[in-house]
Amino acid sequence: MSSILTNNSAMVALQTLKSINSNLTQTQNEISTGKSVASAKDNSAVWAISKVMEADVNGFKAISESLSLGESTVAVARQASETVSDLLTEIKGKVVSAQEANVDREKVQADIDALRDQITSVVGAAQFNGLNLVQGTESVDILSSLDRASDGTVTASNITLNRQDLSTSAGSYGSGTSLSANATASAAAVVNTANTATLTIATDADVSADAFSLSVAGSTISFAAGDITGDQDAAAAAINNAINALGLSGVSASVSTNVVTISSTRAFEDVDLTAQKNGGATGVTLSAASIGERAENVTFSSTATVNEGDGYQVTVGSTAYTYVAGNNETMEDVARGLKAAVDTAGLADITTAVAQDSNGAWQLKVDNDSSSLAFSVVGAAGGTASGGLFGLGGIDVTTDGGADAALGNIETLIDTAIDSAAAFGSAQGRIETQSEFIGKLTDALKSGIGSLVDADMEAASARLQALQVQQQLGTQALSIANQAPQNVLSLFR
Repeated sequence: MSSILTNNSAMVALQTLKSINSNLTQTQNEISTGKSVASAKDNSAVWAISKVMEADVNGFKAISESLSLGESTVAVARQASETVSDLLTEIKGKVVSAQEANVDREKVQADIDALRDQITSVVGAAQFNGLNLVQGTESVDILSSLDRASDGTVTASNITLNRQDLSTSAGSYGSGTSLSANATASAAAVVNTANTATLTIATDADVSADAFSLSVAGSTISFAAGDITGDQDAAAAAINNAINALGLSGVSASVSTNVVTISSTRAFEDVDLTAQKNGGATGVTLSAASIGERAENVTFSSTATVNEGDGYQVTVGSTAYTYVAGNNETMEDVARGLKAAVDTAGLADITTAVAQDSNGAWQLKVDNDSSSLAFSVVGAAGGTASGGLFGLGGIDVTTDGGADAALGNIETLIDTAIDSAAAFGSAQGRIETQSEFIGKLTDALKSGIGSLVDADMEAASARLQALQVQQQLGTQALSIANQAPQNVLSLFR
């Protein structure tokens, strides 16, 4: 049936053409924008995912900039630490040369002062964008990542940089919790008297007829049978003379009838003793197997932790010498810091050393070669940390005692600078690795976003040509369908 009111063929052709035009418009949009999902109406789920990922990409770009800034800051600190280490090594060379008695120590000290001032200059200038990692103790966080959980929550991750304080500041003693229980002084005074042990020859011991040997600090005196004539008193006198003839530093002997008293003024060294008669101990008696070191000591707890701001004071005579621990320091650092504090004072006849006892506890040893001085130790939390190169300013090689003390202290300072450079080097390597990872991760996210929303240009090109042909055919079909009512006119001619 033909109708001039309803043209079904034209309606079908029109709907087909509209569909073709819609697809053609979509394809043209893909080609012009380069995206198959350009807005939420194209594919809301994919569009939402892509926008979240694009936000993460922008975040990672900011993180990359943060890492670059952090890497530059750490590089400056590492270079400063290495320079300080080199300068301290030069100072050590000067200190070693000052051990000789025939050098002009005043000129050597002038060179040391110049190098010390240069270290201060390097530490002060080692900043990047106002941040100096070789001064102070506060840690610094560098934004390193954004971590998105499966539930959509985002947390920031940081690389924490610990400052390595290379200043020479003394710090300040705190007034917080008492730490005195962590340090114990061996005596209430440091005295200059010798420590002793006795060798007693029994009154019924026939030393003259027997072989006899005595070892003192690794040196041995021996008498064959018949070398000693007389009674036990004569034997004691001969042994006394033989000990003094050894010429041992800090070791001497005296005799009273049949008793030989062996004395030692060695500050930081025990003197071991052994005695035998005919290969045994019968008839000779030593009061001790060794003579202890003369120095008094402060023994620090081997189990207590050390926190930043923990300060300890050692009093020698009427003066208290202070060291306040910094971040990540140990009791060894405290002991060496107190040694530097005492040495810096340049006390006449006072020498110091740091060592561990048989239980592994660190000790500060103080020896006095003059009149008796009071000796005590206290501790308190809540102070301001001393600088990592504390004691550098007190190096003085113009005296024998100062030159000796400087030799030990400079090693501690060099170790501090080397540890600082190593810590910064490790941190810089980690930042570089993270920065490289962030770059690769950003590229991977961009690639993933592209796979979700980017148009396949080859397919779009082929589809465009096909749709253009379909559009032409659809237009022709609609034109033919619109011609149908014209045919009805022929029925009325």
